[in-house]
Amino acid sequence: MRNIRAFFLFSLFILLFGAAARAEARPVSYEGGTTLEASYDADAAVFLAHYSLKPYCAVGWRTEYRHEADWVFNGAQLNALLKRWNKADAQANLWFSSGLGSAYGLAGEFDGRTAFSAFAGVAADWENRRLYVSYANRELYAGEIDKMFEQRARFGFAPYVGEFGDIHTWCLLEVKHSPESDDNVVLTPFLRFFKGALLWEIGVSEHGDVMTMATIVF
Repeated sequence: MRNIRAFFLFSLFILLFGAAARAEARPVSYEGGTTLEASYDADAAVFLAHYSLKPYCAVGWRTEYRHEADWVFNGAQLNALLKRWNKADAQANLWFSSGLGSAYGLAGEFDGRTAFSAFAGVAADWENRRLYVSYANRELYAGEIDKMFEQRARFGFAPYVGEFGDIHTWCLLEVKHSPESDDNVVLTPFLRFFKGALLWEIGVSEHGDVMTMATIVF
């Protein structure tokens, strides 16, 4: 509950002090753009801040708390746009993300222990004004503290096509596969809203766990 309250306080900060740029749930924004992102689900609470050096490359800082294993990652993250396909009425992207840092155990066998940690993964998305589909995976290594692989696919549609400046809404379903987890496939229906600089996602998994994310680009 403490993590949920902290996340919603951060989301409130975003809503009150957002700047006027276009928000997109993507690993790289426009050149010179700064992105702040906070997310929470049954697996982790994450804060990410990154700066886009170019329209195809962003660097930043990631803090991630893993609930079940009770450890935290702190380190640098690199996001790169590998390829973009622009069509008259649609767009597709291929991304790469990686990070280097340290893992710190907070309880149990690894309480107070530190280990080198790294992760890497690829993501792809396609969308037009009505339909959206994406896939992302990540392999994470944290020495003796933890090792994990996960992949997520998302499918959805826009119930209406908004104009510039409107609140845009998407209805989506996430399918998450975590081979090491007891519940290795989890379905989460969620809603996505964005307007101006702000993007917010909120949903509840089939097991009743809250999933939420807020992003601001400025």
